[in-house]
Amino acid sequence: MLSIIIPTLNSERTLDECLKAILSQDFPRGGYEIVVADAGSSDRTLEIARANGVDVVCENPLKTGEAGKTAGIKASHGDLIALIDSDNILPDSGWLRKMTAPFEDDAVFATEPVRYSARPSDPSLTRYFAELGMNDPVCLFVGNYDRYCAVTGRWTGLDIPVERRDGWMKLVLKDKIPTIGANGFIFRRRILDKVSWSPYFFDIDVAAAAATGGCGAIAKVDTSIIHLYCARFGDFVRKQRRRIRDFLFFAKTKERTYPWNSQRKGGVLLFILSAALVLPLAVQALLFAVHAPRGSKSLALWHLPVCYATLWIYGLGVISKLVGIKPKPVDRTNWQK
Repeated sequence: MLSIIIPTLNSERTLDECLKAILSQDFPRGGYEIVVADAGSSDRTLEIARANGVDVVCENPLKTGEAGKTAGIKASHGDLIALIDSDNILPDSGWLRKMTAPFEDDAVFATEPVRYSARPSDPSLTRYFAELGMNDPVCLFVGNYDRYCAVTGRWTGLDIPVERRDGWMKLVLKDKIPTIGANGFIFRRRILDKVSWSPYFFDIDVAAAAATGGCGAIAKVDTSIIHLYCARFGDFVRKQRRRIRDFLFFAKTKERTYPWNSQRKGGVLLFILSAALVLPLAVQALLFAVHAPRGSKSLALWHLPVCYATLWIYGLGVISKLVGIKPKPVDRTNWQK
């Protein structure tokens, strides 16, 4: 049995399309359950969930997406658990079949798509992030990302040995761990006995702990997932603000365990220097245009605004920490309304 976990909070704009893509899979309906963990939606989210015949709707009183994953996992029953966000769209009917195939190898404890994708009708900013291969440009400078990137022409900036299989790559990770775990991550339930995951399931932390804790290998599957990350630039700014505030809060409470400290300082300094000089960002935008497919090259124009907005938002977050302002998570009360 496969359990598909979908955290929601006022997700009516994307949830119907998300669920319909799942229900259109060429995967036996009796072979999976859909669990929606809702954080108190006041829009049509629950109506849409029930209209699409989800199997379980449970409450997420802690509100965050990470808490929703935990709540959904606790309410689920499958030996395999798929983390699909409400703004994720499965790109084709064979996605579940391809993503679960590597589990025939008992040494594989998790799978994840190797690319993001987008449709021509999606907003240009959504398409930009799909080609960039990450939602945070700082990861590009740190060299740590886990989806194909149009700037570098690679799926990760880390030097990771892989075993190539039919339709997927087998990764045995040790000291170098990409930021694996979000947007289409599927894993065996058995790893939950070996990692910390409650009350907040921080996906990249769990994947890193499982990989270094002897749980086995991760498969990067030759497929993609659509992530409707941001339709407007204001959405991006709001999500970056949430990212830095949440990170600073949970890092202070010692609930974040991913080993950023071993790599982030040099990359962050490189990001700041590149922004100050401007030219390195322009070169990245040019490489983006070179590697991006026809019809997507103009998306490179988003690169500089995204990088400078990130520098401003993260800079304010760090300054607030240095002056002694106590970090706290972003209030989710009116999220997405």
